[in-house]
Amino acid sequence: MKSNPMVESDVTMQRVGVVGAGLMGSEIALVFALAGRDVLLNDVSAESLGRALDNLGRILDRGAQRGFHTVDQKESALARITTTTDLARYADRDLVIEAVFEDEQVKAETFRRLDAICSAECIVASNTSSISISGLASHLSPARRARFLGTHFFSPVSRMKLVEVIPGLDTSEACVESTMQVCREAGKTPIRVKDVVGFAVNRVLHAFMIEAVRLVEEGVATPEDIDLACKLGLGHPIGPFELMDATQNSLSLQVQNILREAYGERFHPRPLLRQMVQAGYNGKRAGRGWYRYEGKKQA
Repeated sequence: MKSNPMVESDVTMQRVGVVGAGLMGSEIALVFALAGRDVLLNDVSAESLGRALDNLGRILDRGAQRGFHTVDQKESALARITTTTDLARYADRDLVIEAVFEDEQVKAETFRRLDAICSAECIVASNTSSISISGLASHLSPARRARFLGTHFFSPVSRMKLVEVIPGLDTSEACVESTMQVCREAGKTPIRVKDVVGFAVNRVLHAFMIEAVRLVEEGVATPEDIDLACKLGLGHPIGPFELMDATQNSLSLQVQNILREAYGERFHPRPLLRQMVQAGYNGKRAGRGWYRYEGKKQA
């Protein structure tokens, strides 16, 4: 770590870094850019970063059509996002959010590199949806852990308001408060959640998803009818099968395996979900999941 100012020092967090330009990371970058932050977005290749920016342009176009943004706001937001394949550029960031693949070893390597690059006052956060924050903190130096926590955004980040803010065992209260404030300034509603595997929402969500898949296996109803029932009967904006397709079925399976390891058989993934993933029916981006998407893979 560089220099060693007091851990409790106030940070304005005008310079934000996001590591990982996938579905989640790119939209996290977007919401901070729309909030006027200087954003640095990292991924392993220029091609993946180009695809991310193209997708963000489409999201902003849809927002402009619905009256959420203007063309000028689109251009200014994209202008505030700089892309890079070089993590060394993160030395000047006030806040860095990791949004790489949901695998502890992949995240661990990212944190080890960031720990050596980022300034001592920089807050480092993980967008993990299920892995213990205190466990992830073990991959950082002891001096960094007071300024490390979880910030679990929800997909699609550009529309979903909630952020679960999860302190680890060593996270300082000042770090929690600063992070919740910068989330509010980005138009999000943060809630504080205890550091348990799956946090709060995913434990509820995946119990719900597992039962929805069981209903299909038993022939009680089709995915289409269950989605419709959840929207009309429960007031959900999206059904469980639509949501799994949007976020990828492989991610749902991965999270349920993590939850099962932590909590036992109540989170045992259903056989039909395993079959879908093994068959490559991963959702919208694959062109097929619980629904068919005109045989076209999505960007």
